[in-house]
Amino acid sequence: MRSLVTGAAATLGLFLAPLGAAAQPVTADQPTAAHQPTPTARQHGITKAGDAYMGWLAPTTASHALQAAPAATVEGIDVSSHQGNVDWAGQWNAGKRFAYAKASEGNYYVNPYFGQQYGGSYNVGMIRGAYHFGTPNDSSGANQANYFVDHGGGWSPDGKTLPGALDIEYNPYGATCYGLSQAAMVDWVRDFLNTYKGRTGRDAVIYTNLDWWTQCTGNSGAFNATNPLWVARYNTAPGTLPGGWPYQTIWQYSDSPIDQDRFNGDQSRLVALANG
Repeated sequence: MRSLVTGAAATLGLFLAPLGAAAQPVTADQPTAAHQPTPTARQHGITKAGDAYMGWLAPTTASHALQAAPAATVEGIDVSSHQGNVDWAGQWNAGKRFAYAKASEGNYYVNPYFGQQYGGSYNVGMIRGAYHFGTPNDSSGANQANYFVDHGGGWSPDGKTLPGALDIEYNPYGATCYGLSQAAMVDWVRDFLNTYKGRTGRDAVIYTNLDWWTQCTGNSGAFNATNPLWVARYNTAPGTLPGGWPYQTIWQYSDSPIDQDRFNGDQSRLVALANG
């Protein structure tokens, strides 16, 4: 489980309203008995539905040693409810310039710390974005894309908001590929992405890893010309990329002491991604 970054107590059940507006309570659908974490997921800190986070089952045999970062990169982090209220000033002082916060999972969960994480990163000067942990066995891609947008995953052309990200990876509640065939998984992802773009005008980022993407989509190259890739690999380099993507836009390279991410470009390119 990720190390916690402490702060003031969170107000449960709130998400970030548009800037300048008061946050309103969120009423989420309740998870079912089908969302019981597997023993492996419990070992990684996922004890109940909604606890899933980016890279929860990252390879553990890879080296965590890091190569020197090229000049044209920007450092960032991603967070979920496991971090609680984040010390954003501390992260800024540590050199982080962008952040993604988990907004939602499936069609039943909203991160109760999302407001503090999404708004706090923005207020300290970071470029921020929201992500959705997809659970394709629960509902259609369109349903979950709408749920995501309705609970904080939208986009605004303010130069400080990144396009939403679909976190599609190992299932912490059951079968690795959520019981879908490779073709059905590609269709589900396409449904999510098309709906998200229809709602926001932006192509969502896809967060995944080579192993899962190969197992569960047949290493599909259906999205490598439209959707930015956020690849997870805890090693000294991103390695072989999934799905025929020619390069990664973001690389999650470590989970210590918090998920560490590196944007593949300089600050001006990060701003360009935010602006669309």
